[in-house]
Amino acid sequence: MATKTKQEIVVRALHTTQADGLDVYAFFIKGSDIVRVADISRVERDDSDVLKGFQRPEIRSHVKGIVDYLNQGSVLFPNSIILAMSPEVRFAASRGSKPTGDEGISQSGTLTIPVYAQGQRVAWIVDGQQRSLALAQAVNKSIPVPVVGFVSDSLEIQREQFILVNKAKPLPMRLINELLPETRGILLPRELATRKIPSEICNLLNRDPNSPFHKLIKRVSDKATRSAVITDTAVIAVIRNSMNNPLGALAQYKATGRDGADVEAMYQILLTYWSAVRDVFPEAWGKDPRQSRLMHSAGIEAMGVLMDRIYARLPGSNEDYRTVRKELEKVAPDCRWTKGVWEALGMPWNEIQSTTRDIKRLQDTLVRMYASASNR
Repeated sequence: MATKTKQEIVVRALHTTQADGLDVYAFFIKGSDIVRVADISRVERDDSDVLKGFQRPEIRSHVKGIVDYLNQGSVLFPNSIILAMSPEVRFAASRGSKPTGDEGISQSGTLTIPVYAQGQRVAWIVDGQQRSLALAQAVNKSIPVPVVGFVSDSLEIQREQFILVNKAKPLPMRLINELLPETRGILLPRELATRKIPSEICNLLNRDPNSPFHKLIKRVSDKATRSAVITDTAVIAVIRNSMNNPLGALAQYKATGRDGADVEAMYQILLTYWSAVRDVFPEAWGKDPRQSRLMHSAGIEAMGVLMDRIYARLPGSNEDYRTVRKELEKVAPDCRWTKGVWEALGMPWNEIQSTTRDIKRLQDTLVRMYASASNR
């Protein structure tokens, strides 16, 4: 491990507290100094499959655009950077009487920020990754940049703030999906809270060796692997749609006014159904979507709708693997996941795309095929 230096940056700052007594500071710093005091916490998974960090990869074109703007000369840059800071930062309040009329919301003073080597820094960028990288590359290294920093070593709090700060911005949905299950101590906005359980179940399906989806789901944190072929957004869409459909297979297990969601029951239904799907269509399972439309988002979402129809017909006592597999076998002869033409659609298997129209047509086709076979 590299030895920490004793360099420091001292700035004038305002101090206040928020939440459960968390220290929050507002100050200005040279643009080039942000990456000297703050690391970028990239989202990835370690060897134990534990999620680390929260930041998406650098977008070079975006960074270059900001650099070009900064290098124009005298420019205005009022956009603040948000940092999560270690308790190693030190604040010394200014002495003297308060100004007349001061409401005491904040306290002025000096903030001392140690400067350590990369990977050991005392702050992490929560919002402003691309801007910080651009400021470090700009010709003018002394542009004063506003910073708001909150003191917390908790990665969970840092992730929560990252999601909340970016929820109104074009943050990749897949990144939010993977981070949501790791946030536990925050009251999320309703539109994010409804995604949390489906995202958590999706992660479980990908990690569980007994799951048919084991290591088949693409996640932002994963390095490119040949085994991952299914987009997490498709799996999450299946779970959300089933939970929100009053007749969905998972709907009865979602949270009610008195009880929380029964995630275990939902998970067991998904394990049973998708294990049967894998075994009924072994030649189509686990392949690249270009070789199998079952692994395509259109196929996954359409089979999710069929799951709801099948479970709506089965009494609770018959929702076992054998029964579910028998129901799936009713449509198997007419499915064209890897070759041939879908007769009911009039389309070759590989022309089905991830469009709303194609997904809806495939869903309707599977449901009609199942209804017809069940009534014979």
